[in-house]
Amino acid sequence: MKNILVIHGPNLNLLGKREPDVYGKVTLESINKELKALARKSKVGIKIFQTNTEGEIVDIIQKECESWADAMVINPAAYTHTSVAIREAISAVKISAVEVHLSNIFKREEFRHKSYISPVSAGGIFGFGKDSYILGFLAAVNISKTKR
Repeated sequence: MKNILVIHGPNLNLLGKREPDVYGKVTLESINKELKALARKSKVGIKIFQTNTEGEIVDIIQKECESWADAMVINPAAYTHTSVAIREAISAVKISAVEVHLSNIFKREEFRHKSYISPVSAGGIFGFGKDSYILGFLAAVNISKTKR
């Protein structure tokens, strides 16, 4: 069985309450529920983490990608634009990452247009709300079947 790691970055635990005009009214719990159902349907394992701490994201990537995961879906949220540490962690592990964002980061403030994560990811899906996660997960499943 292939395994997919899903990492939600900072403030995503506030989905449904935080800026619904930007992120919609969907909650992180409902996204996770859909991802788990999709994992069962796709016959893949899934582990889901959310943290507001950059170092914890690095630790999760190192631990889970070295021993368990075959691909990852990551929404680094605000760390997308600032974290060399997360970028280096993704580069250091030998699995593919799919970067996802609920909003289209290229239609937002200019500082959001730069992603440190995109150059070390297999691909990215932006701007489709919760469907960004669904599409990203499906991409990760496909990648996991062809690599490692």
